[in-house]
Amino acid sequence: MSLTLDPARLSRIQTWADRYTAAGKFAGLTVQIRQHGSEVLFVRSGVRGLDSGAPFDRETLARIYSMTKPITSLILMMLAEEGRLHLDAPLSRFLPGFENMRALRPDGSDIAHTDPCPTPTLHQVLTHRSGLSYPFNPGVVPKAMEELDLLFKPTAGTLAEQCDLLATLPLAFAPGQRWEYSVGIDVIGRVIEVVTGDTLDQVFRKRVLGPLGMVDTGFAVPDGALDRFASLYTPLPGDAMDLNAQAADDPALRLFDDADGSPFRHTTCFSGGGGLVGSIDDYMTFAECLRLRGQGLISPSTADFMMSNHLPGDIASLGPASFAEQPMEGMGFGIGGAVVIDPARSRVPSSVGDFSWGGMASTFFWVDRVHDISTVLFTQLSPSSSYPARAELKALVHGALM
Repeated sequence: MSLTLDPARLSRIQTWADRYTAAGKFAGLTVQIRQHGSEVLFVRSGVRGLDSGAPFDRETLARIYSMTKPITSLILMMLAEEGRLHLDAPLSRFLPGFENMRALRPDGSDIAHTDPCPTPTLHQVLTHRSGLSYPFNPGVVPKAMEELDLLFKPTAGTLAEQCDLLATLPLAFAPGQRWEYSVGIDVIGRVIEVVTGDTLDQVFRKRVLGPLGMVDTGFAVPDGALDRFASLYTPLPGDAMDLNAQAADDPALRLFDDADGSPFRHTTCFSGGGGLVGSIDDYMTFAECLRLRGQGLISPSTADFMMSNHLPGDIASLGPASFAEQPMEGMGFGIGGAVVIDPARSRVPSSVGDFSWGGMASTFFWVDRVHDISTVLFTQLSPSSSYPARAELKALVHGALM
């Protein structure tokens, strides 16, 4: 039975948020919570940028990075519903460059140490079991990706060009062998372009952003909205994209990207894996679409399919060596996000079936269909591994269920 969120206990979240900004861990953040479709809490603390002092609020635009992935994945499922593709189709059916694939041998120490392997299926690409990787993961193939700067950045040519370059590399492992967080959803974005004949930004606008009224969300920041675009900070003295690093005990906010010089002003590569910027109200609209089992964009049956665990067990059982935006024990993976299958093993208060994902700048969302709750956290700090804010927020919300 669904429990009700107690307002007095929810008020702890404001105290928690203020602690983060007062300690200099986040410049600013917002939290929005809805239950049964009604907003039960909105919290804001801190600023968009330390130089401007403008409040980090509902109007703030933020980089949502990997929280783009669930939207891209939903669009692919819309195409599947229309009979334009099926999930067991090989990737090469849409992107011929991925024919005749090779994978690094298990003991391979050089990019040339490969064997022939099957082409991954769309399902394997969607669920991070394809053999694709990310430059920040450990290993031979990620190192080669790093040397090519293969991260689908906003100004990295076009999506087609990035996928063509990716296809010249071997897979990190043969498809299906293990789970590894990857640029796979960027590749899915290119599949969507091929199937629809439109660029990914056009598809997003026609199929999701427009129908849901997400007017503040897109792949670039409009000139007229630059004053609303938050600065991105890092607590690290080195690379803000070192997603396996953790902040030191003495937090310091170092500016990594601001509105004036941001690559999100002049986007050419529409990254389905991490390219959107938007407002918290917009993203809550998308989270509510999932809570409402598709809200007309996809059927309730397809929404349930997306938010089910598509792995044979939890992520941890599949031998990942990569970073991920979620715990791996007790967590399965669906189409576009993680699924709680055992809250105790995840060590975070949760409901079985919670569907969630986060982004590199420490943003996070989850949909709890047991208690009919949608929660969204926006902030701008990279890497997202810096602080345990996501686990703490889930504990705060569950602590308010009475």
